[in-house]
Amino acid sequence: MPVSTSVTDAGVAVVTVDYAPVNALPVRGWYALADAVRAAGRDPGVRCVVLAAAGRGFNAGVDIKEMQRDPGHDALLGANHGCAEAFSAVYACEVPVVAAVQGFCLGGGIGLVGNADAIVASDDATFGLPELDRGALGAATHLARLVPQHLMRALYYTSRTATAAELHAHGSVWRVVPRAELRAAALELAHEIARKDGTLLRLAKAAINGIDPVDVHRSYRFEQGFTFEANLSGLADRIRADFGGNGHGGKGPASQGHGSEKPDSEGHGGEDSDDDVRSKEGGRS
Repeated sequence: MPVSTSVTDAGVAVVTVDYAPVNALPVRGWYALADAVRAAGRDPGVRCVVLAAAGRGFNAGVDIKEMQRDPGHDALLGANHGCAEAFSAVYACEVPVVAAVQGFCLGGGIGLVGNADAIVASDDATFGLPELDRGALGAATHLARLVPQHLMRALYYTSRTATAAELHAHGSVWRVVPRAELRAAALELAHEIARKDGTLLRLAKAAINGIDPVDVHRSYRFEQGFTFEANLSGLADRIRADFGGNGHGGKGPASQGHGSEKPDSEGHGGEDSDDDVRSKEGGRS
């Protein structure tokens, strides 16, 4: 199944996304993910949720090709609403959510992990928003929860990526481990959380969300309005027409600090072959 849930006997639900080849989610995928996270949070036997993904990368955003096949705006509107639902489900999940991130985490992936309560990442994980390369805007709200304001802006404008080690240095990634140890490390943190009283954990989650200085729901929806404006004007179509070609990379010398790993994503992503993804992966060296 593209989105599946398993529950350990220690009160941890693992929601796993598996949309080959790069976990670029179609509209129905975002809604399925939202439903799975909400259901896990409502389960009285669950005290923590691990959000994980199968394959080489955690998330490449939305399936751009689904939008390219749509002559109107239905797919775009569906992706906008679907992303908002999934991001909100993670944020509003009744229990803490630990994101287990490997490989690329782009676009919509940033919306998911930015709204998670904790992040455990593999040492090959990279995080970024290639929105401007794909005719979109959005999820700066969530990137701003991962890195300082000026770094967020620089990453956003250049479409560059930050490594798991860099995010760990900023305090947004709890732990960085070899890829082979990612699941165990995420479960270790989740089980530590799940040893607390379930009712008190739910109260703690509601209390922390209640003192958040930024309304992430309103902020992200505000951003989405500009994405729709870019589409109505035809600007987004002109940029997406170059999708998969040469054109609009955020690539630059590795010595500048940040890579430009973009598995054909809109920063809300794009479905592509494994070879196409590999050819576009950059990163810091």
